[in-house]
Amino acid sequence: APIYIAEITTKNVRGRFTTILQLMVGWGASFMYVVGSFVHWRTLALLATIPGLLQVLLIFFIPESPRWLAKVGREKELEAALLCLRGDKADISDEAIEIKNHVESLKSSSRGGIVDIFQKKYVRPLLTVVGMMVLTNLGGINAFAYYSGAIFVSAGISSMVGLITLAATQTVVGILGTTIIDKLGRRPLLLVSSAGLCFSSFLTGVSFFLKDFNWWDQGSPILAFIGLLMYMGSYALGGGLPWLLVSEVCKLFSPMLLQLFMFLQLFPINVKGSAGSICNFMGNSTGWVVGYYFNLLTEWSSAGIFFTFSAFCCANFILIATMVPETKGRTLEEIQASITPSSD
Repeated sequence: APIYIAEITTKNVRGRFTTILQLMVGWGASFMYVVGSFVHWRTLALLATIPGLLQVLLIFFIPESPRWLAKVGREKELEAALLCLRGDKADISDEAIEIKNHVESLKSSSRGGIVDIFQKKYVRPLLTVVGMMVLTNLGGINAFAYYSGAIFVSAGISSMVGLITLAATQTVVGILGTTIIDKLGRRPLLLVSSAGLCFSSFLTGVSFFLKDFNWWDQGSPILAFIGLLMYMGSYALGGGLPWLLVSEVCKLFSPMLLQLFMFLQLFPINVKGSAGSICNFMGNSTGWVVGYYFNLLTEWSSAGIFFTFSAFCCANFILIATMVPETKGRTLEEIQASITPSSD
């Protein structure tokens, strides 16, 4: 979905539209947090099938990606899709020509297979994207998302109060991120978000450290509460931006598996799908490890696991500060041209 949105929107609103997707995801999760506080988990699982069924029906009414149509040589449909997206009276000639020329240049230099991803010119964007995916997941987002209620209870806070407050926090911060992303840019929000994730994980670890040694019994639940809200708020602010970058960078790869959260914009369309597959695999694998082993790790050390999350978030901050380019206000083709030189 982030890749599709990046391909159909113009450069001046691309960031806003992609973060709206993240905002909607946050709202959905927040809604389920609230509903889950009142119903059995089996009922919650059945309710979750309804949005999926609606999506299957609505997807028949959206146009195909103009850039994908250009890649497969369906030029008339490309122009029709652009008119559908921009308006019947819009002048889409320049945009259509830019897309066609970029796709043709990529076709002439690459077949778009998965081996192409490992060319020298793609090493930096691939390492950047995979690194952000892996470090974001190792930073504990799945643990915080899956076990928020249990973490609140462990810290001595009512799960219902905590989850409802968490839902409200995600909503407010998500709206804030949507309104400022195309003004401030991707890098500043990513840096603020990753710094917030690092500090809030550390703060949560401190609260459990104090609880384990029975120090400041009244204050440790408050620290855990603040830490959890700050963590999910920080993720709502910038956690979806890696998928935006994926969709901006990944124009370099062919569309194979286009299910990635936000970074593939750093790749061209001839290798986007392959890059997306790798990033998706790495992100989901590390997310699964964190989600699966979180309970076991908390038995080892409740404080230690949150300090570990904080360390990974700190590493992600360093990666973003040193490797991630600013993509605000640039077309997908301009982004890819600046990141991947035409020749080795």
